[in-house]
Amino acid sequence: MADAEALKPGYNWSRQIPAHGHSAVDFEERVNFRRLHDYRLARARQALAGSKLGSVLCFDNNNIRYLTSTVIGEWSRDKMCRFALLTGNAEPWLWDFGSAAVHHRLYSPWLPRDHCLAGMVGLRGSVPPEAGLFKRAAEEIKSILKQQGVAGMPIGLDIAELPLVFALREAGLEVRDGQQVMLEARMLKSQDELTLLNMAAAMVDGVYQDIFEALKPGARENEIVALANKRLYEMGSDNVEAINAISGERCSPHPHNFTDRIIRPGDQAFFDIIMSFIGYRTCYYRTFSVGKATKPQLVAYKKAREWMDEAIALIKPGVATDKIARAFPKAQEIGFDSEMAAFGLNFCHGIGLGLHERPIISRLNSFDDPMELQAGMMFAVETYCPATDGTSAARIEEEVIVTPGGVRQASQPRHRSRPRASRRAADARRPRAGGGVLPLPLPPCLQGHHRRDAVRLHPAGARRAGGGRADRPSRRERAGDRARS
Repeated sequence: MADAEALKPGYNWSRQIPAHGHSAVDFEERVNFRRLHDYRLARARQALAGSKLGSVLCFDNNNIRYLTSTVIGEWSRDKMCRFALLTGNAEPWLWDFGSAAVHHRLYSPWLPRDHCLAGMVGLRGSVPPEAGLFKRAAEEIKSILKQQGVAGMPIGLDIAELPLVFALREAGLEVRDGQQVMLEARMLKSQDELTLLNMAAAMVDGVYQDIFEALKPGARENEIVALANKRLYEMGSDNVEAINAISGERCSPHPHNFTDRIIRPGDQAFFDIIMSFIGYRTCYYRTFSVGKATKPQLVAYKKAREWMDEAIALIKPGVATDKIARAFPKAQEIGFDSEMAAFGLNFCHGIGLGLHERPIISRLNSFDDPMELQAGMMFAVETYCPATDGTSAARIEEEVIVTPGGVRQASQPRHRSRPRASRRAADARRPRAGGGVLPLPLPPCLQGHHRRDAVRLHPAGARRAGGGRADRPSRRERAGDRARS
């Protein structure tokens, strides 16, 4: 049975979720990692108790980290060489790669020493089944299940090599899907998890400023990706999973990658930063226009932002996901013949230790299998709108947290508060001579503020673009501009 005290998420909705510094200090409590471990393990036990399984066996690195609070190099993520077992109220068992098990006995005191074992099965087929490692692992796992009194119950498995599935069955175990149990556990984040997710988002906010300053004609997509990777690792990222960098004619259809394309004047360009900080991931896009944005580009951005705002406005506890999915455009509205072909362009996905967690909200799946939102969920909201010029497109994404009163936003757009929603079109006015990067205008966001994101680059640095009277720089700012010119 799960520990009731450990299951308390510790929310304090009366205050903003913090984005602490990364150092441990003696003058304030930041992330409490033992409390984080206890919460995650209690959530997993609760989910297991609510299932028809007696145990869950995990090869997914994200599930292993959730259960054991251990991690080794990212090289291991796709090797399926480490695994963890949870049975009822017992502490988890961990089989790790060679000497890593010895390391855990020294540095992971929350795990019993005799539960940290060296183990390895097939390294994705590199070691054939005939070597007997799959059979040995299955027999060792069954022995533990017998000790725990759950050998007669089904065992849940998240991902695995097929020879292991066969070996478990040959050992007399009934194998079922265990990933659903783990995703159920990971769905509701604690205050510590939300804090780590917010700290990760703060890093990405800073890197988008770096991208803004580097984006100009002549730069290549891969150079922007290299810059972002370097900056993220300097800031403390433990894994930059991917950075999408798409510009010019590559914007439509969305290729979900980056190349060595040279960025040109007039390009629309969008980026996605997928990385993790202490395991917790980010995923959000920003769209820029290099120089003067064209009318088709602005119209596409406005539509993408409106779809985003409509979806976010619906988010609160108790709302069914099919209602949110209806806020997104049909596949045919953005030039695709089916929802399967358009999947991943206008949708929501849970985010945590994994890039795609629950809930997944889209027109592809949510009408047939809706679920209710709960406070403590965190997910990314994505929209995409191709432009009528046939090549440009707008891509926006925000990370939001479901609270008892609605939503809070983790991703922070580069903005300046706007007094009136009707002034959004004014943000798109062309920059004065010397233009550079013009991030497209950002309409109303979550807290009721109306924001703008129009900036132009001069040799001396960033300047605001010309807009309506309320947007013009002060005399002092204009004098400074002339002096620097």
